[in-house]
Amino acid sequence: MDPILGMVCLFPWNWESKGWVKCDGRVLNISENPALFSLLGNEFGGTLGRTFAIPNIPAIKTANGGDVDYYIATEGVYPYRA
Repeated sequence: MDPILGMVCLFPWNWESKGWVKCDGRVLNISENPALFSLLGNEFGGTLGRTFAIPNIPAIKTANGGDVDYYIATEGVYPYRA
């Protein structure tokens, strides 16, 4: 099953899989990610018309002291309203 563009998931590893970016508040170029920008806009920051930021969601600490991180889908099925 393909992810829905912009969906946020917890993953129990600490690397970015293809089509996913860690929710660390980073700033992305609109020209490189127009579909994701069309969903997020500048809700989480960025420079109007040039960049946008993804959410900054802190990791969850596990019982053994590790981290479980949130990732956002940068590729996938574009959501639509029924």
